[in-house]
Amino acid sequence: MAIKKESIKYSLNNLRQRKLRSIFTIVSILAGITTIFIFVSFGMGLYKYVEEISAGGSADKIIIQAKGIGMAGIDTTFKLTEDDLNAVERTSGVYEATGLYFKTAEVVQDKKKIYTLIFGYDPEKPMIMDLSDLDIFTGRELKGNEENIVLGYNYQFADKIFPKPYSLGEKIEVQGQKIKIVGFYSAVGSPQDDAQIYVTKEFMEKIYSDENLSYNWIVAKVDITKIDTIVENVEKALRKQRNLEEGKEDFFVQSFDDMIETYMVVLDTVVGFIILIALISVLVSAINTANTMITSVLERVREIGIMKSIGARNSEIFNIFLFESSFLGFIAGTLGVILGVILTSIGKIILDGLGYSFLSPYYSFSLFFGCILFAVLTGAISGIVPAIRATRINPVEALRYE
Repeated sequence: MAIKKESIKYSLNNLRQRKLRSIFTIVSILAGITTIFIFVSFGMGLYKYVEEISAGGSADKIIIQAKGIGMAGIDTTFKLTEDDLNAVERTSGVYEATGLYFKTAEVVQDKKKIYTLIFGYDPEKPMIMDLSDLDIFTGRELKGNEENIVLGYNYQFADKIFPKPYSLGEKIEVQGQKIKIVGFYSAVGSPQDDAQIYVTKEFMEKIYSDENLSYNWIVAKVDITKIDTIVENVEKALRKQRNLEEGKEDFFVQSFDDMIETYMVVLDTVVGFIILIALISVLVSAINTANTMITSVLERVREIGIMKSIGARNSEIFNIFLFESSFLGFIAGTLGVILGVILTSIGKIILDGLGYSFLSPYYSFSLFFGCILFAVLTGAISGIVPAIRATRINPVEALRYE
C-alpha cells in the first residue's frame, strides 16, 4: 500500500506546522534509541573481547582450584598441594600441568604504598599467560628460577599506579624486598590486571618464606578432543588423592571454555536486563507518540472531512498518518544512532584514560540499521491506532466539526 507523493508532501508540511510537538516526539523516541545503542554497542564490545580471549591458546586448558579460596591467598582452609599436581599430571589425556601461586603483595614507592596480586609460576610452563592472553610488551619473560620480576603494563607510566614510572633494570620494592625489573607485559585493559606482578615459583617461596604456600590454581594442558572426559578423570584422580567421596569434593575442575561460558551467561543476563530497561523507555516513547498522533487527528478533523469529501480514500488517510509517525521514528532513530556514536566515543576515551580499555564499544552495520529500523517500527506501531481512527471519521460530521 504505497503512499502517494502528494500525500508525503502534505504529511511533511503538517509536521513542519506542528514543529514543537514533532520535536518533543522525536526527542522521546531518540532517548530510548540512544540508550539501546549505547548498551548494545558496549555489550557487543565485551562479547568481542571474550571471543578474542577464547580464540587464543586457552581452549585446551583446564583449571583446578580449591574451594574456600575467596580473596587470593587469604583463605587457606582448602589447599592444592604438590601431591595434587602430581595426580593431575598422571591423569590420562593431560599433557602437562603446573601449579600457580597468587597472593596479595605490598608494593612501595617512596611514601606511596599499594596492594596488588603477585603471581608465582613456572617459566617452563607459562600456561597462566595463555589464560590471560599476556605477551611481553618490552623486556623479556622470566627464566628458570631467577629472582627478578615482570610487571604489568601500567607500571611504565607516571601516575597510573605510582607518581614515578618504572623502567627496565630498575628495582621495585615488593614485600620489603628490592627486586630487579626485567620485563613489562602488554596491556590487558583493566587497572587491576595491568597492576599485577609476576615472579618464579621458587622466588615466590623465598619472598613468603615464613608461610607454607599452597597452590591457588593448578592449570593443565589437555587433549582438547576429549576435554569433558579428562575433566571427569581429573576429578576422580583428585578424589582418590584427597580421599574424598563423590559429591563431597573440596575443589573445582573447569575447562577454560566452561569459565567463558559462565561469564557469558552472566554477561547475557546483565546486558539483557539493561536493554529491557531501555525498551521500557522506548515503550513510554511509543505511548507518547501515539498520544501526539491522536491529538493531531483531533486537530485535523475538518481537514480529514474535506479530503474525504473531494475523493480521498480511507487507505490514503491511513497512509498519511502512518507515514507521519513512521517518519518521526526515522528521524529519531537516525539522530539516536548519531548521538549514540558520539556518547560511546566519549565513553571510550574516558574508559581508556581510566585504564579500562577492554570496555570498548563495537559498531556494526546491523547495529546502526537495527536501531533505525526499530525506531521506525516504534513510530509506525504508535501511529496505527490514530491512523485507523482518522479513517473512521464521517466526512459530513467532520465538516460540521468545530
